Formats: sequence, C-alpha cells, structure tokens
Amino acid sequence: MLPAIVLNLIWVAFVLVGFVATLVQTLQGDLEIFSRVLTGLFDTAKAGFEIALGLVGVMSLWLGVMKIGEKGGLIELFGRLVAPFFRRVFPDIPAGHPASGSIVMNVSANMLGLDNAATPLGLKAMQELQEINPRKDTASDPMIMFLVLNTAGITLIPTSVIAIRQSMAMQQGLTGFNAADIFLPTLLSTFISFTAGLIAVAAWQRINLLCAPVLAFFAGFALLMGGLYAWLAPLPAAAMAQMIGLLGSGIIVSLIALFVGAAAWRRVDVYASFVEGAREGFGVAVQIIPYLIAMLAAISVFRTSGCMDYLVGGIGQGVLALGLNADFVPALPVGLMKTLSGSGARGLMVDVMTTYGVDSFQGRLAAIIQGSTETTFYVLAVYFGSVNITRMRYAVACGLIADFVGLVGAIWVGYLFYHGT
Repeated sequence: MLPAIVLNLIWVAFVLVGFVATLVQTLQGDLEIFSRVLTGLFDTAKAGFEIALGLVGVMSLWLGVMKIGEKGGLIELFGRLVAPFFRRVFPDIPAGHPASGSIVMNVSANMLGLDNAATPLGLKAMQELQEINPRKDTASDPMIMFLVLNTAGITLIPTSVIAIRQSMAMQQGLTGFNAADIFLPTLLSTFISFTAGLIAVAAWQRINLLCAPVLAFFAGFALLMGGLYAWLAPLPAAAMAQMIGLLGSGIIVSLIALFVGAAAWRRVDVYASFVEGAREGFGVAVQIIPYLIAMLAAISVFRTSGCMDYLVGGIGQGVLALGLNADFVPALPVGLMKTLSGSGARGLMVDVMTTYGVDSFQGRLAAIIQGSTETTFYVLAVYFGSVNITRMRYAVACGLIADFVGLVGAIWVGYLFYHGT
C-alpha cells in the first residue's frame, strides 16, 4: 500500500542520508562521529522500550475504562446524540440504512480514543456504504465525506499521547507533571481540522451546512471554547497552563466516574469489563514497541549525524526571513510525518520531547499536533482497500486540506496557550 511504501522510503532515507553525512564528517576529521551515532542507536532502542513499557499500564487503564463505558451504554448514547448532525452531512445515505449507525459509532469511538474499536466499526461502515454505491470501483460521496471526517475527526481525549507524555515525564524525573494539560488545546486543534475537512467536502458535494443540527453543533462548540478562553485568557501564562491541566484532568476523571457509575446502575460486571478492556490495552502497548524503536532508531541516525539540525535550521531560517517566530519549527516534522505514518510521527514526537523536554513549548506543541491530526494516507488506503475502491476522486485533496489547516491551527493554538510558559 502507498503509506507502507512511502514510510519505507522515509525510513531508508533517514538511515542512509545520516550514514553519508556521518561519513563526510569523518573524512573532515571528526573521528568520533561514528561512535556517537552507534551510542545514540543503543540509547534510543533502550529509551523506546522504556517508553512503551511505561505505556502498558496507562493504556491498560484507559481501555479498561472505555470497555466499561461501552458496556454501560454511554458510548452508544453519545452516538445517538450526534446522529442528527451526521444525517445532515450524509444526505445520500437512505434513512434507516445501517451505514448511518456504523458511521456514528465509528466517529464516537474515535472521539473517545477507542482506536481499537473505531477501526472495525469504520471498516463495517465502508462495507455498508459500498452496498449503496452504484460504481463499485469509485468512491461515492458518502464514502469521501466519511473518510475525510474520519481522518480529520475531533479527538476528545488523546489517550496515547497523554500516556506517552506521562511515561516520559517519569523518565525525565519530573514530579507533579500533568500529562493531561494538552486536553483543551488538542480538542480545539482537532475541531479546526474537522471544520476544514467538513467545509472542503461539503463545498465539493454542494451540501448545505446552514441547517439547524450543523449550526447548533458549531455554535455549541464555539460557545464552549469561547467561554473557556475568555475565562483563561486573563490568567498569566503559567497559571493558564496549570488551569488547563486541572480542567483536562477533572473532565477525564469525571468521565471515568460517569462510566463506572452508569455501568454499575445497569448492573454490568464493571470489574470484569475493566479487565477485558485492560487486556486489549496491554496488547496495544506491546504492539507499539517494534514500530516505535524502528522509527526512533532511524531518527537517531538522522539526528546524531547532524541532518535533523540542518533540516530544522533551514526551515527555521525561512520562517525567520518571513518575520515570524520560529520556536514551533522543531515540532513541525511531527505534523508533516503524521499525514503518512502514525508510528513515524509518534517517533518524531518522542524525539522532540526527548530533545527539548516533555514540559517545553516544543514538547507540548508536538503532543498537540500528534493528538489532533490523523494518518490520512493510511486511513484512505485501509478503508478504501477494504472494499476494493481504486478511484478515490477528490478524497485525498480534501484530506490534505484538512491536514494542512489542522497543522496550522495546532501551531496557532500552541502559541495561544503555551508560548512563553
């Protein structure tokens, strides 16, 4: 598939370009550069494993809680609440068709961080949309809308990013670190990406978004974000960051309590449900290890050889030439990679946090970008490939529009909330 081929080329390029740069520096008299590159490889492999090991507990905890919410019926209830909105943006799906339910459940699972549940639901939705697709090799309008909203979808809780930040904070010896302080900025960033994707597809398909359910959705979110920002804006930068962390933590803990309470009310075996989900979380965390180490190793060669500094420095000089602040540049590769590969972007995010610190502006911005953007090419390839769609029409263009606007939005939000803290 295209994403796998592109990722392979990027991985090979990181290693070989780094090797050539190392060789050139050796010929120029730096006789210790190969030793530094090798040491960096070993250190990176160790760090990747330690990060993934710390991730096991947090992912097991969260997926256990999500399983409780699923069996307690709250995720299904959430799906019903957003159903009127989705009926308006998918006008070509017949009323009562099962694809509508699968789409709502897929988007709901993505919003709540249930990646393992979202993918099967998404594949099911694609199969059901294919049933009403008149041209079986060509993406239909509902398919494209679904794919773009899926790749640019709102993420309420960036579970894995929070877990990685917490693990790295422990590794870096930070005490009292609040890994959930990116909750509100990430939510705002994902909404920007979601809005861009929705408008792009709606304009292409000539869907009227000026209707009550859609306007109510946007108005409600805008009022919520506006109110929160009006409350937080007068605060000093450090106090704002602290309050965002308190808000994020409070909402997440309250959500956990709500899930447990609702499941207990419905007489669900809460403990058994948690254990079932925790097993899945353990598997997810363990599966990340080889991908994380692979990408971190290639990045290590690229960085230790000096190539990453040249790349980031070149972009930084271009930004400064435009008269802009360049503090965001080190986190920019995360957003560029995320379009191609989630694991690759995860590795770059970890690299930024390792280099600048998990509590730095660059570390926070990298986390916001990672938590608020999606792997567009991967999602398009997997979902369209599952139903043998070979003609994607304008799906890629709309997906990339959402990615670009989302990346710019994430950088803007990062400056808004964290620059100067």
